[in-house]
Amino acid sequence: CFGTSILTDSDSFQEVVVKIERHTYNKPFLGGFRNVSTGVEFHNAGSQTKPKKRPDKGIQLFCKETQTVVEKTKQQQTRNTTSTQMTKIGLYVSNMTDKLITPGKYFTAEEYHKRRLEAVIVLQKYFRRWHAINLVQNLMEQKRLRLAREAQEELQKKKEKEEKLRREYEKKLNPKTKEDFELLYHDLELWMQEETERINRTLTGAERKAALCALLEEETELIACIGMHKLNANMENQQKAILQLLGKCAQPRRWKAFDGKITEMDTQNTLRGKELLEIYRSISTKDLPKDERTSVLLTLKCTVKEHECKLTQEIVALIDREVDLMSREVKECNLEGLRKRICTLFLQYIKIPEFNPEVAGLLKVPQDPLKLYKNVYFCHSCENYLPSTQFPIPANSRTIGRCRLCYQLDNEARKREAYLKYRLILENLRKSEVDYQDDSKIVFLVQLPDMQYLIENIWNCQSALSACSDLYELVMVRWDKQDEWSPWNTILLTKEEADAHLKLCNLQKAYEAPFIYKIKQKHIRAKNYFAQFSAMSSFLHRSNNQANANSYK
Repeated sequence: CFGTSILTDSDSFQEVVVKIERHTYNKPFLGGFRNVSTGVEFHNAGSQTKPKKRPDKGIQLFCKETQTVVEKTKQQQTRNTTSTQMTKIGLYVSNMTDKLITPGKYFTAEEYHKRRLEAVIVLQKYFRRWHAINLVQNLMEQKRLRLAREAQEELQKKKEKEEKLRREYEKKLNPKTKEDFELLYHDLELWMQEETERINRTLTGAERKAALCALLEEETELIACIGMHKLNANMENQQKAILQLLGKCAQPRRWKAFDGKITEMDTQNTLRGKELLEIYRSISTKDLPKDERTSVLLTLKCTVKEHECKLTQEIVALIDREVDLMSREVKECNLEGLRKRICTLFLQYIKIPEFNPEVAGLLKVPQDPLKLYKNVYFCHSCENYLPSTQFPIPANSRTIGRCRLCYQLDNEARKREAYLKYRLILENLRKSEVDYQDDSKIVFLVQLPDMQYLIENIWNCQSALSACSDLYELVMVRWDKQDEWSPWNTILLTKEEADAHLKLCNLQKAYEAPFIYKIKQKHIRAKNYFAQFSAMSSFLHRSNNQANANSYK
């Protein structure tokens, strides 16, 4: 903007401010001139001002060009000018290469379009044939892949089953754990029942009694053989337990940092545990050369001499005795008893918290006598005082019964049942409930006898869908996955059926009404059975309130 003076009526000048609007659009050139000397361009006034906008009349107007058709006339000419020479007087033109063209049959526009339609139909037929061939080939390929996948899965299942049978056979040949001996006694009981039934069916009188006596003697031999295997397994398991205990004493402190990395730190106690672990492994190793054995015994002697007591004095005396006997070239077989005594006494030395502080928190018998009065119960069968963890307490139990060892001995002597299958189902169920992370509690109140009753009496040891009776293939999952697991919210299925069941969103649409009714009846039976347990009363009350609220909605 700038100021200028204008002349008013009273012959006086008045200062006026003039504002210049600078628009961003390009103004059209409406004429002008250029100074030849200086090269400066001057435009007409119309290009310097904003065009005046016409008032809106409310009627849509069109220019002439949009109302008419633009026509253009243009002459065309062929590129090459040709001519035809004809035979005439004085000129002969050969007609050997001429062609005779005759007019064909005239067809109308309707016939032309009909012909085009027929051609389009032919094209459509070939295209649909090509599309159908591709579709069938894709379906056949999908079928081939599905059959190959099913065959692979079937082969995998067969391999897993064979591997499972091989492992079971290996466990029966070389039993190591409590479950292995449980399976052995169960198979022994099944064999006894079959043989007894065969003898009762085929023999009578004195022959039957003689056969039963022979069967009893054979059973006694088998039980003695199993007992020998159990003694050997107990020795191996005892040695493994000792090494596991010493390994825990030597394990460094571990914690997780904020970035997820695990940090380890050795303390004075853990270093002491590592030292004792190495010494115990060295003195437990057999077939060592004489010089190495002597070096190990001297190291052990220096270690135990740090604490003066009756136990360490006895260990030192035994070490001196073995060194003296080895110097006299005594046979290795005659030194086995002495070496076992040294290992046993050194293990006692390791289990004393004064000599190995890290072992204080790992001992079953606490060092504080006051702790013995807490959670300790009396077993009326073996008449021993044991901690509460040694008593299997079912959900319907009101008193402390026999300990686990007494139950195991009673089972081996009488029933000889195998609980491994039920134990696996319960463990898998608890793992799956932990993965839900919804604070499920009922599954941890249910014990092994309760799970056995639920599977045998409620679900008849078979899948609810396929009636598969192989308990190794069955799992127990939630009926309604939105609610926590309970005996009245569960279903017994195979692993594949359980995976498909947990993917369902609406059970009412997925299953038929008779099947749902059958499952609900099983849930009612389970609820009536577990309603007798005081531990389940609160959960039953909450479940009934929730069911009433859902029915009200």
